[in-house]
Amino acid sequence: MTKPPSTTGQKIEHAFEKALDPFATALKRATRTPGSDPAATTPAPVAGKPGLKISPLAVPFPTIPPIGGVEIATARAGFYKHERDDLVVFRFARGTSCAGVFTRHKIGSAPVDWCKKHLAGPDGGKDVRALVVNAGCANAFTGKAGADAARRTASEVAKRFGCRQRDVMLASTGVIGVVLDEKKIVAKLPEIENGLDADAWARAGRGIMTTDTFPKGSYAEAEIEGYKVRIAGIAKGSGMIAPDMATMLAFIVTDADIHPNVLQALLGLHVRTTFNSVTVDGDTSTNDTALLFATGTSGAPRIGRVGDRRLKSFSAALDKVMLDLAHQLVRDGEGATKFVKVTVDGAASPASARKLAKSIADSPLVKTAIAGEDANWGRVVMAVGKTEEPVDRDRLGIRFGPNVAAVDGAPSATYDEAAMSAYMKKPEIDITVDVGAGRASATVWTCDLTKGYIEINGDYRS
Repeated sequence: MTKPPSTTGQKIEHAFEKALDPFATALKRATRTPGSDPAATTPAPVAGKPGLKISPLAVPFPTIPPIGGVEIATARAGFYKHERDDLVVFRFARGTSCAGVFTRHKIGSAPVDWCKKHLAGPDGGKDVRALVVNAGCANAFTGKAGADAARRTASEVAKRFGCRQRDVMLASTGVIGVVLDEKKIVAKLPEIENGLDADAWARAGRGIMTTDTFPKGSYAEAEIEGYKVRIAGIAKGSGMIAPDMATMLAFIVTDADIHPNVLQALLGLHVRTTFNSVTVDGDTSTNDTALLFATGTSGAPRIGRVGDRRLKSFSAALDKVMLDLAHQLVRDGEGATKFVKVTVDGAASPASARKLAKSIADSPLVKTAIAGEDANWGRVVMAVGKTEEPVDRDRLGIRFGPNVAAVDGAPSATYDEAAMSAYMKKPEIDITVDVGAGRASATVWTCDLTKGYIEINGDYRS
């Protein structure tokens, strides 16, 4: 049940905040009942970094209904100088299951260490009660001081929510090398507790943004033995995005009743072809985290075995949500103007196909050519050959959408420069390469590389 603000002043403040949020108001317009306040449509700036234009590839935040067993609140803790929410807290029902996947970066952050430790412990993930996310401070490369700050954060939230500190998950994003000032979070906990709302997904999506230009959300439904179950998720990420597990922050919640071990297996299965198959710049963050929660409030029977056939619909819906969020990360790539799908066919193995596709997707030369709308397919040849993966040069084929650039290791006899140039002006580009070495395939999604990327990262801390 949604907990309303407890005083008249808080109710007014709560309504005013919603009225200033363009994404929340868009959500309101979609679900508004007759007689609702028209002032709620007042436009307002995006909550990310000031001065950034919304990506031309942006997609609207979806309508996400309340998910049973979870309430969300946001607040401005002050990790950023400008006015914006930078603290998001989820409160979960008792018995909520949790699973997670994390960065493989050798210098993981304090919140990553915290979550990994407690999810891997005895009965890990069996009764997770809260998630605390802050933007503006990564609390990474901060040593014991950062670890202590993470622990104190979990401890204070646990006291508020009546649970163990091990049942509080943590995530942070922002500048590396700055110790988290948990007092800023603790000071906002009374406001957070009063503001918990089952219908706050849009605000949560906005609250975790850094250089993102639009909040990212996704929703799907599935069926388990005749019961409808819901799956909702938000993510943040714009730069420092490369396929190395989770490559961003993502939080997904379902009202299905699923054992933590099964959740972990599902998350690990789908991450390979979703979050692990997107890249913006080839760099991997210290804080990459994806957490999946199951509140068990849908009424559907509990699933306790990985191979249970009743998971078929749920698994497909989860994959849909994860892939949607992963695509949105690429669409919001720093400075991006093109959404690019790279598919490699005919590889010697799935691993080889993946490495080849990633080489193309990460190549600055390929990405800048796409930014310039230049069909320089010779750069694709370069990116394929430099990998040292098995490739049959005399069978190599390259297509940009329906346009054949090369076939059997040579320029296509039907190559049409005008048609190719026209295709490159599209906002979404498909590149398909057949390397003629086998039968394996892989797909990676990326974006172009523009001057905007340099501008955004040249003054990241300012």
